[in-house]
Amino acid sequence: MSLRSLADPALIFPALRCSDAADLLRLMARKIVEGGHFGDSSQLYDKLWEREKLGTTAIGAGVAIPHCKMANLGRVLLAIGLLEAGIDFAAVDEQPVRVVFCIVSPDESPAAHLQCLAAISRWVTEDRHIEKLLALDDPEAIYRLLQEEGA
Repeated sequence: MSLRSLADPALIFPALRCSDAADLLRLMARKIVEGGHFGDSSQLYDKLWEREKLGTTAIGAGVAIPHCKMANLGRVLLAIGLLEAGIDFAAVDEQPVRVVFCIVSPDESPAAHLQCLAAISRWVTEDRHIEKLLALDDPEAIYRLLQEEGA
């Protein structure tokens, strides 16, 4: 599994404005639902927030990977958000989060969920990807970056 195969320009959201982690997860849930990919933003937010309460999904270096599993979902969804200003996400390195990779996976596909988490973790640590990502402000340009460097 690669970011190239998971990326969807309709689920890329640059220049987000959020006050905290809960606000960001609520916004990401709403945007995923508005894109027609899931039916209930409150239910999605609840699942994302439930997972976040178990322990932060901020992995450091300004990146968070909130994730959850949902029933009746046809495929793994990956929404990408770039924040105008960093927010506290209780990251281990105490750095504010500016890049969010939000994963929503089918309940029936735990292996795909783990593969997606692994693909993102690998990608963010390679070749200044986060720096390149933050320099972009257009969903299509971000999508192209993921296609070019998301193998």
